[in-house]
Amino acid sequence: MDDRAIVTRQLGRPPRALRQVVVRCPYGRPAVTEQDPYDANGDPFPTTYYLTCPQLVAALARVEAAGGVERWSRNVAADVDLGRSLVQATEEQQRVRRELAGERSGNDEGVSLDFGIAGSRSPGNLKCLHAHAAFALARPGYALGDGILAELAPLWPPDGCCCAE
Repeated sequence: MDDRAIVTRQLGRPPRALRQVVVRCPYGRPAVTEQDPYDANGDPFPTTYYLTCPQLVAALARVEAAGGVERWSRNVAADVDLGRSLVQATEEQQRVRRELAGERSGNDEGVSLDFGIAGSRSPGNLKCLHAHAAFALARPGYALGDGILAELAPLWPPDGCCCAE
């Protein structure tokens, strides 16, 4: 089965703006994909790194449902190192989006290329822990994302892939 078919099955729908798989689980399946800044219609797709592993998606949904977005937003505001990590990752996100877009500016005339992780316009207000976790897996060294991922131990199912055929 090819990566696009696996990602479609993981998401329950065809992926939008899929470029490639950038992180695989220990069982070889897609875990994080890299998305083009614009879909086939030229509409912005603001999430560069997209989490597809069902185990990680479900675990992060539980963290978010328990107030994780608000808690991590408070942590960023209170911890200088986490705040610095978010600023650096936001700048890296913007740089990557511009590189991936090349000369294209899409239907938004390039406005979305300046968005942060998860399409955030205000980096201090986190929107989606899934996107921060995906960024940390795709671009190691992102302290905020690493902290979020640390809540999910173990990251991967110990007894086999959660999306095996």
